[in-house]
Amino acid sequence: MKNTIDDDRRIFLTAAAVGGAAALLGGFGISQARAAAAASGRSEKSLKAAFSNAGLQATWCAQGKAAAEYWGKLFNVEVTWFDGELDAVKQRAAIDNMASQKWDFVAIQAFGIGTLVQPVQKMIDAGIPVIDMDTLIAPLDKINVHSFLAPDNEFMGSSVTQALITAIGGKGKVITTQGALGHTGAQGRNRGFESIVKQHPDIEVLENQPADWDVTKVARLWETYLTKYPQIDAAYFHNDDMALAAYNVMKAHNRTNIKIGGCDAMPPAIAAVAEGRMHATVRNPSCRIHGGAIVAGVAAVTGGEKSGEGIPKSVVTDGPVVTKENAGGMQWMEDHFLI
Repeated sequence: MKNTIDDDRRIFLTAAAVGGAAALLGGFGISQARAAAAASGRSEKSLKAAFSNAGLQATWCAQGKAAAEYWGKLFNVEVTWFDGELDAVKQRAAIDNMASQKWDFVAIQAFGIGTLVQPVQKMIDAGIPVIDMDTLIAPLDKINVHSFLAPDNEFMGSSVTQALITAIGGKGKVITTQGALGHTGAQGRNRGFESIVKQHPDIEVLENQPADWDVTKVARLWETYLTKYPQIDAAYFHNDDMALAAYNVMKAHNRTNIKIGGCDAMPPAIAAVAEGRMHATVRNPSCRIHGGAIVAGVAAVTGGEKSGEGIPKSVVTDGPVVTKENAGGMQWMEDHFLI
């Protein structure tokens, strides 16, 4: 019987965290999630987990918190949140506080690589499994996190950039607005952006500045850009919140002819794509990353699983590009499935 339970757990972890074709198309519905929790080893005793992501001001982070709390209820995990507040110094103080307490497992999305190594290492040394989400706490050969769940950021950056360049006929003037430069996800998205731009000699990049996921900084940058540049054909943003904040500035300047692309496929962005305010976004599956962290943490605590034995050390969480053609279907899946 134990072998069957262990096999079920490994199969579920692969499906819930890795994804594959079925998850790409829809992920888990609520009833499937409940059944999976029962089949894959819901903890008999209540577990205590600590979570932190970059900052709950960001829609992606807020959606992830809701997902972690939902999956926590399914798996009998009490989730305590330590908000990163979109600030490396504030998140470090929060994680120092986290590391001073006892947890069954923790899951963290760092605001920047290398900013949380000391308190995270303290927890690892204490035997607490640490699940890394979305951006590297440190290179995986430098810190022994239990598992790292993240999207393919280069794919996200390159796919949306290609959609924008195709929309403007392969030539024109573009701007990209980055997230936090120390965020490995932002670094990957920028590499994806640059890899596509290099293939199109008729594309001129006017600006490539960070806004740190901060919509106020985005508004200030774009007030300057719209005054400085009479022609901007397309703009790529490292997340949807920044894209929509810039759109509001563009609208105020009567410059809504600029093709806009984002990342994350948050519900407001999907609606904007469907309505034509944005050209494209791409799904960074916050629900599967945060929910997968719950599943991986519970398996680590209750199943005796070691990293690399049932729980992959690094898990790629995939997601589709969203354009006007498939925005309606994507919105339906976000409303009905845990993707």
